[in-house]
Amino acid sequence: MSAAARDLRALPKAHLHLHFTGSMRVETVRDMALGHGMRLPDSLRGAYPPRLSAADERGWFRFQRLYDAARHCVRGEADMRRIVREAALDDGAEGSRWLEIQVDPTSYAPFVGGITPAMEIVLDEARSVNATADETGSARVGVLMAASRIRHPLEARTLARLAAQHAGRGPEGVLGFGLSNDERRGFTPDFAQAFRIAERAGLALVPHSGELLGPDSVAETLEVLRPDRLGHGVRSVEDPRVLDAIVEAGVALEVCPGSNVSLGVYREAPDVPLRTLVEAGATIALGADDPLLFDSRLLDQYETARTVHGLDDAEIARLARDSFRASRAPQVVVDAAMADIDAWLAAPA
Repeated sequence: MSAAARDLRALPKAHLHLHFTGSMRVETVRDMALGHGMRLPDSLRGAYPPRLSAADERGWFRFQRLYDAARHCVRGEADMRRIVREAALDDGAEGSRWLEIQVDPTSYAPFVGGITPAMEIVLDEARSVNATADETGSARVGVLMAASRIRHPLEARTLARLAAQHAGRGPEGVLGFGLSNDERRGFTPDFAQAFRIAERAGLALVPHSGELLGPDSVAETLEVLRPDRLGHGVRSVEDPRVLDAIVEAGVALEVCPGSNVSLGVYREAPDVPLRTLVEAGATIALGADDPLLFDSRLLDQYETARTVHGLDDAEIARLARDSFRASRAPQVVVDAAMADIDAWLAAPA
């Protein structure tokens, strides 16, 4: 047997790019819709999985419409807790030791009394999951807060202040602050003040960039938001100077190959520049983004790295190590994972 036969499910992994609503099982969305008397689009029912593309505004609208339809099924505390718990269990079943789930509390606030209770519910369920992770086999969970590019930058500052209030508690609190949604909307410098609030609180800065827009957008994000990680960042390969700046600064890239193809960023799986990023020396953490809509989970991204991009097991182990290095996981979790990654690589295939 070749080294490529090592079991990827047994490889310890950290999952750093997973959105709250997008993490849901399709069965969970259907169950919530039934329980709340809501009708889902056919592509979340009989025609699942949906066919998507966000290469143009019309394609993004279709993606956003489906995402919103799923999000509207989340109507209260029990639903929110279920999402956190199931995401942790699903990741744990694929060998994830650590999950950082990204939440914009604004959409759920009306059902639980505001953005503060919404975040406290997510944080409380994460604590509960972590307390029983050894028994249940789930991944341990850290929580990131995100603002949306399609809303006013003042709202981002409000969310950053809330994130800062819950910072400094290790895995018990908010660990990072992001900026999501359509990269073609909004003006990145307008969000700089929100990121300075988060930075002063010691939060990881994790905006999306370099997915729907190219390297100029990445360069601007590097300059004005000063990120620790970039959600996606794959378009940086289009300008070697920008990619060099990412590598030199040690900014990690949360690369989501399945998402990139589903949204039309790249036409086919081999077009995703994963190997180019690896060979450039970038720190890379593979992510699933929104498994609900892409029908592709974290383990699938590692399988793609092996079978489509031709990464050998040493290179795949490096991706797993990078995912922990780029995370905000407790050191005890990182140390144990690093030892087990070494053992995975050293074991005969």
